[in-house]
Amino acid sequence: MKLADVYYKLQKDINIIEKELEATVQADHATLSEASTQLLKAGGKRIRPVFVLLAGKFGDYDIHSLKNIAVPLELIHMASLVHDDVIDDAKTRRGKRTVKAQWDNRVAMYTGDYIFARAQELVTFFENPRIHQILSYAMLEMCIGEVEQIRDQYNWNQNFKNYLRRIKRKTALLIAVSCELGAIAANAPLHIQKRLYYFGYFVGMSFQITDDVLDFIGTEKQLGKPAGSDLLQGNVTLPALFAMDKDPEIKRIIMETLDDPYADKLDIEKVIDAIKNSGGIEFSLQISDKYLEKAFECLKDLPDIDAKKYLLEIARYIGKRKF
Repeated sequence: MKLADVYYKLQKDINIIEKELEATVQADHATLSEASTQLLKAGGKRIRPVFVLLAGKFGDYDIHSLKNIAVPLELIHMASLVHDDVIDDAKTRRGKRTVKAQWDNRVAMYTGDYIFARAQELVTFFENPRIHQILSYAMLEMCIGEVEQIRDQYNWNQNFKNYLRRIKRKTALLIAVSCELGAIAANAPLHIQKRLYYFGYFVGMSFQITDDVLDFIGTEKQLGKPAGSDLLQGNVTLPALFAMDKDPEIKRIIMETLDDPYADKLDIEKVIDAIKNSGGIEFSLQISDKYLEKAFECLKDLPDIDAKKYLLEIARYIGKRKF
């Protein structure tokens, strides 16, 4: 089975979520509405809503209930991207102009805030306080992760532990709670909720590490941004951490080049090549694979229903994707 087959099986309910997303981001204010809709139309794989739907299959599946957690989770992800683009001064995302590029930083920040607020509003559908506690905690941790990333920009002395904790907060946690909350909303048994949470966490860690690898080996056309963009912004990811830890000379080259305001494209390409030739890409992919193996292990004791096979297929795709 391929990823496209999984989405085909869920297409009817994914369409419901898409329509709900489009309706939710509409606003009485024209600029807010246009900015939010532009972000929505930039696309995305809707990984988090799909995880919600599949987790819901382990309980009392009801799309009209589950959409009220699937849509908010995607909105939270979208809002975080708008804020990220302001912080990173990003002009494009997925090959499209960002909200901050189309308008300005102020409009982008308020657009992100508006989308966050709409997400919280939708979740009030559920009376279960645990759902609200889990979602609030995930949002708090995401904010801490973002602040940590800002703090660690151009910090060439950070370690693997710093990196792993940061990507847990920025990426893995929201994927983990997508799986967990889908199960909770469908009243799945507690032990299944726990298993799905850890499945999502391990998949999320693999997802972000793979993203960080692709930032070095992907093309600008594939990534929608220049290769090495993260490092150029001072965000030190796993391939660079490995390279600097392995070879002090690579660390010196990275520091001198990125601290030099006159460094040109050729200088940057040399830095990227040094990281790629250090073994940092291979090491990072090995770590990503270890997280995937843990994710697969979490699925073993779950009921043998189609959703289990679909989760396995999505996890495989995430670890092996090319862009």
